[in-house]
Order: sequence, then C-alpha cells, then structure tokens
Amino acid sequence: MVQKVLYRALVSTKWLSESVLAKRIGPSLRVLDASWYSPGERDAQQEFRDRHVPGASFFDIEECKDKSSPYELMLPSEAHFADYVGHLGISNDTHVVVYDGDDLGSFYAPRVWWMFRVFGHRTVSVLNGGFKNWVKEGHPVTSEISRPEPAVFKATLDRSLLKTYTDMVENMKSKRFQVVDSRSEGKYRGTEPEPGNEGLEPGHIPGSLNMPFSKFLTEAGFEKSPEEIRSMFQEKKVDLSQPLIATCRKGVTACHIALAAYLCGKPDVAIYDGSWSEWFRRAPPEHKLSEWKRNKA
Repeated sequence: MVQKVLYRALVSTKWLSESVLAKRIGPSLRVLDASWYSPGERDAQQEFRDRHVPGASFFDIEECKDKSSPYELMLPSEAHFADYVGHLGISNDTHVVVYDGDDLGSFYAPRVWWMFRVFGHRTVSVLNGGFKNWVKEGHPVTSEISRPEPAVFKATLDRSLLKTYTDMVENMKSKRFQVVDSRSEGKYRGTEPEPGNEGLEPGHIPGSLNMPFSKFLTEAGFEKSPEEIRSMFQEKKVDLSQPLIATCRKGVTACHIALAAYLCGKPDVAIYDGSWSEWFRRAPPEHKLSEWKRNKA
C-alpha cells in the first residue's frame, strides 16, 4: 500500500514573511486571520483593522457558521462556505494559510484549517506560532485592508471528518472510534464551570479520554514536534492506527487534536461538531459523566 503524501499542515513565520516580501499573496496564496475572543475580552475585528499580516483577510467564524443551529459554531452548508471563502478570493487552487492572535499562539486557526479540509480543500496550513510570534519576531504588519478579487470555490463535504450526535450515540455501543476530549481537565471532570454558557454544566462523554489542547503547544506558542506529540498520545493510550474522534465544548479546540494527529501522519481524525454543547442538552443523564452536582451539593 502506497502511503498518501500529506500536505504541510504548518508553515513557519519565516516562510510566510518571505512570501509577503516577495508579493506572493494573491489568487494562489491567501492568508486568513481567524481570531475570535469571548465578548468583553478583546475585539478581534478591531485588532485586525489595527494590524495584521499584509494581504490577510479577516475570517469571521461567527458569519461562516450554521446560524439556524441552537448550538454554538456548527458548520455552515457547502454553499454557504463556498460563497464565503470565494468572496475572500479563495479558489480550489489556492494555498490557504490561517492564523489567529491568541496569547497561546493558536486557538481558532486549527478550526478554520479543519473547516477547509472537511469541505474538501487540502492545501491549507496553520501559521506555526501565530500572530503573537509573527509580531514578536518583527515581521511586517499593516492596517491596510486588502480587497481580493472574488473567486469560485466548490465545497464538497467530506463526511468521514465529521461526526454528528447520532454517530456519537452509535459509537457508545460499537466503541469503534476512540474519543478524545480537548478541554481542560477541570471542565472534562466537571470540577470547573463552562464560562459564559448559561445552563451548560461541565462534564464529559463516557469513554472519552482527556488531552487538553494547550498541551500540544510549547510555552512560546509553537506546535510541539511530532515526536513529542506521538509520545503524548501513547501516554494516554490513544492508538493513532485506529479510528479517532475529537470533541470539546463547541468543536473548536477539538481541531487541535486533529492537527496534532495530522502532524503524526494521521489525517483522518473526525470532529464531533456539536461537541459537549450539544451532547449535554441531548444525551440522557446516564451518558453524561460529571462531578459538578456532587461538588455543588
């Protein structure tokens, strides 16, 4: 069996800086700022207007979602995604580089990386180290807003990379997929509240393992090496040769699990899009494990 060559999931700040200086940003290379912050913390759009990677466009994850869903950031339709990214000048031949401005180095960028992949686009990368390190290393920034020429993007949903509530219920019986939860240990166990989400108690899906997404990043905000990541999966007894689903609160940090596994040569990690936000509201009590009520009693 011939092993499939994977497209590079990460690009360095040096590589992107050289691309910017060589004026390669255009129809064949687009850069997206996918920053998002909780209301009242930081203003992602204002920060983008103040400074960003030259030639970058703002990817508004609040606009590119299923607005009819009661859950937080569910995937948009193929048509919605295609139209949205097409207006950012992205075609099926474009190499897309995604970053965000989070202090950790990366937070929402892997979600957008996965969104492109789930809609059939393979030439997408995350800027390793994020905007935090881009600025720290002295690479160019601008407040000039670029207006790329719209392009035609055809989205084709890859259902193998997406799991629904029904799929997760079925997996409770079949146990065909390993399930990894990327939230903090406190939210996973139910000892730490889920912030800013009234009525959503912490806890986890029975049978899921906990691997907090921040552990895949170095203190400086870069992705750890494939060797370090592989060792982390082994410590948790996650078999990367077997099917794997990643979950979190709303399908965002779960994408860090998918990215980490991809860096180890496993490109087929599926994301439970509704994640705990949906599971908590739909699953019967016996399918929700939490220390929350016990601690509140």
